[in-house]
Amino acid sequence: MANVGLRMVRKAYPNGFEAIKGIDFEVGDGQFCVLVGPSGCGKSTLLRMVAGLETVTSGEIDIGGKIVNQIEPADRDIAMVFQNYALYPHMSVYNNMAYGLRNRGMSKPEIDKRVQDAARILELAAMLDRKPRQLSGGQRQRVAMGRAIVRQPKVFLFDEPLSNLDAKLRIAMRIEIRRLQRRFNTTSIYVTHDQLEAMTLADMLVVMNGGKVEQIGNPLEIYQKPATTFVAGFIGAPPMNLLELREPEIRLPGASAEAAILGVRPEDLQMSNDVTPDGGIELDLTVEAIERVGAETYVYGLRARQSEQVTLSAKPGEPPPGEILVRIPGQDGPKIGERIRTIAPREKLHLFSADGRKRLNS
Repeated sequence: MANVGLRMVRKAYPNGFEAIKGIDFEVGDGQFCVLVGPSGCGKSTLLRMVAGLETVTSGEIDIGGKIVNQIEPADRDIAMVFQNYALYPHMSVYNNMAYGLRNRGMSKPEIDKRVQDAARILELAAMLDRKPRQLSGGQRQRVAMGRAIVRQPKVFLFDEPLSNLDAKLRIAMRIEIRRLQRRFNTTSIYVTHDQLEAMTLADMLVVMNGGKVEQIGNPLEIYQKPATTFVAGFIGAPPMNLLELREPEIRLPGASAEAAILGVRPEDLQMSNDVTPDGGIELDLTVEAIERVGAETYVYGLRARQSEQVTLSAKPGEPPPGEILVRIPGQDGPKIGERIRTIAPREKLHLFSADGRKRLNS
């Protein structure tokens, strides 16, 4: 096992594009670190740099106290699990798992012991003679994980390993990966664009955007206190509502003069006709859409002053201007077209600077 340190790591391509812009953090021995962010943010590039599959323009990568910038991937003592499994179709499950060990010159008894042990842990013992085409997607992913496990490396690297699986199987494999990592206690770095996957797997969460780190911390800490509006909108499903604090109908007594953006999570808005909590806010909405998802209901409402609503973004997939999302328990809720009043206490509010780059309340 080993720490993994990234020290002001940069990656620039010959055309001038800078994919990684000076990233600096350390993954502790035995930690499960998840790199999360939207497509194109640089997370897979960073992982490939740790693996040695991409060169480092500047900075240092340290694995177990050794700078590995100039060390070949095969000599870094890492094992990588890919999105596409990367199994040899003509080889049996046993031979896929044993192949790397044979290349390293390991003895047959030791190879057999490692493969059999991994197959038992992954519930693949009855499938060792099968070819990959005879396996389901989940079984193929377990073989890919078994191939990594038998290496007994210092570091596991996962590059979106569950993205090709259906939703139910993703949940099962997510639990399996976390269980295995705890069992082996091997330092792991995992890349995903799925923030739910990131929240449930990580000891250490690294939120990336545009080749930079937006925030590092444990998942609950980041959810409760996002450092920027990007993190606030990216971490959490459904995402945080973000409002222009200086709109005429938004009043927040005692807010810093620097504060310009107000954030409130959908579950922290309550439908109520009670008096607004001291220092809190109230929003009057017209219900535009309702989603009932079983144990809870999502209510989409438009502010009374929609034409004056200012939102942070009009990017595809994000709420349209004027839309506020309220998450309520159960299946009972208002009807489409109904006017509702929502309130949120001050302690549930998030304040950010005008550029969205700074959190202002503790």
